[in-house]
Amino acid sequence: MASTVNFTGSVDRDLLRRAKVIAAKSDTSVNALFNAELRYLVETFEAAESSGNQNFRILLDFSLGRIDDHAALAALGIDSQEDLFLLMAQVHLPMPRLPEAVTQGMVNSLQTLAS
Repeated sequence: MASTVNFTGSVDRDLLRRAKVIAAKSDTSVNALFNAELRYLVETFEAAESSGNQNFRILLDFSLGRIDDHAALAALGIDSQEDLFLLMAQVHLPMPRLPEAVTQGMVNSLQTLAS
């Protein structure tokens, strides 16, 4: 039986609120959701690493915003963003998000165009 340990971390307030909603709808806890997702991430990474497959590392770097889509496409040897998005879905990694300031700048530009 695996032992557990408490740790301290931080999470975006809105993300935690949304996770609590999912946990309640799933009749589970945020802790159980976190453990399941972290276990999946670690086991998938370790399996890819032990087989010498670096694709998961590249996809994780893309998901975390360490590399952009062009670098990920080149490293994976694919030429379609659609294929990249499908790979991200297959390994259950979230797509990277633009920083809030960049997103807001895009919204402002669109609003200016609409005026």
